[in-house]
Amino acid sequence: MPCRFAAIPLLVALALPVHSAIDVPPPPAGSEVQLFVENDMLARTDRYYTNGIKFGVGLPFDLLQVPAAQVLRSLDPAGGADIHIGLFVGQNMYTPRDIGIAAPQPYDRPWAAWLYLGGVAQRARDNRLDTVEFDVGVVGPAALGEQVQKGWHRLVNVRQPQGWDNQGKSEPAFMLSYLQKRKFGSDRADLVAHGGATLGTVLTLGRVGGMLRLGHRLSGFGPDTIEPGGAMLHGTRAQGGPEPAGLAWYVFAGVDHRLVGHNIFLDGPAFRDGPSVERRSHVHDLSFGFSLRADRLRFSWTRIHRSEEFRTPAGGGGEQRFDSLNLGFEF
Repeated sequence: MPCRFAAIPLLVALALPVHSAIDVPPPPAGSEVQLFVENDMLARTDRYYTNGIKFGVGLPFDLLQVPAAQVLRSLDPAGGADIHIGLFVGQNMYTPRDIGIAAPQPYDRPWAAWLYLGGVAQRARDNRLDTVEFDVGVVGPAALGEQVQKGWHRLVNVRQPQGWDNQGKSEPAFMLSYLQKRKFGSDRADLVAHGGATLGTVLTLGRVGGMLRLGHRLSGFGPDTIEPGGAMLHGTRAQGGPEPAGLAWYVFAGVDHRLVGHNIFLDGPAFRDGPSVERRSHVHDLSFGFSLRADRLRFSWTRIHRSEEFRTPAGGGGEQRFDSLNLGFEF
């Protein structure tokens, strides 16, 4: 199965040179570490968007967070509330339905990988949360999708993927994302509505949706997610005062609809020729799951049902199911 938890040490190691070049003071109060893993193993679809991993931490110095913070200030110059920042490193992988075929598969999803660093800026006021994320990285062989997947498959002794030679050439890539959330309700039930947009060589889209939550001691704006702008920083949560001590939980169900103008993983490389398929412009996710918080530790699980993202002369790409896990620790 293409579950690649082995990517965690590799991605963390890529971020270490940033720390070694800067004298980093101890993290300030209101920081946290977050880990996201998305995989289709438990959902048994084993295809298309097959794995995503993202690791982040609140940092006491600026890097990619600077452009994200400037965009957030320009969108709402009279915001008033403090802006909090974070830094993430991540990798996404995409494969066709059958990973055992070495030959090109022009009538299925192209092989692709995306390795990136992301700077996040965020501000919360009353029932509103604004997040800007700026991601830069590489797609193609330089994104290390082949090495990570094959290494994990050797470790767990399952069949090797055969088609990575068919992915597009390496090239730099970026995207800038804005997401706004607003919540309405009480500490036992609420509705969290969202809307936003992404612009870049990786993805260009607009999105809108909402989530219904039922539980005990509701706080925040829903479960943190791997998507650009989906993570809520602990420093932002603290703007509303300390969260209630003890156990808090909720169950949720949501919908997200996207109007997609560009998707490099389906349309092919931005600056050269490469494998591609016919992208669908309208894509939606239906999701449900639960979230738990015990003092400084948080965990959430989400099952996502994604509509068909592409079609070919041989037929459509089909729907997909996968799971999203988030683990956060505040300090």
